[in-house]
Amino acid sequence: MKPIVKESDYKTIKNIINNLTPAQKTREVGQLMDELDLAKKVPDNKIPKGTIQLNSHFEVELGQPTQTIKMKMVIPKDADLAQNKISVFSPLSVALIGFKEGATVDWELPGGLRKIKIVKVTNQVQKEMVTK
Repeated sequence: MKPIVKESDYKTIKNIINNLTPAQKTREVGQLMDELDLAKKVPDNKIPKGTIQLNSHFEVELGQPTQTIKMKMVIPKDADLAQNKISVFSPLSVALIGFKEGATVDWELPGGLRKIKIVKVTNQVQKEMVTK
């Protein structure tokens, strides 16, 4: 299963990665770069509904016994676990970016290999500015 990423998300994430110091380029950043390079890049208006992307609210179920997690995927400077905002560089985000609601992903998280089921994805539609 190949992730699908909006062109604007790809550019935003690559720009952030290119501006990181070598010390900031963690294993997860490397994995995210690999995932982005593998991903199918599509114009922003062609991203399939229910696909996890930057600023997506998502709900996932992890492992046995099932644990449900609700988060929002954000750029690193906006991450705040107290507000359920998780960095795109986190292991969970790296595993999920570009995958759709209903998909199941097997990924090595800090606690070991986990089966992650994407239960729900909500993306706010960005309205284009109309000038007269």
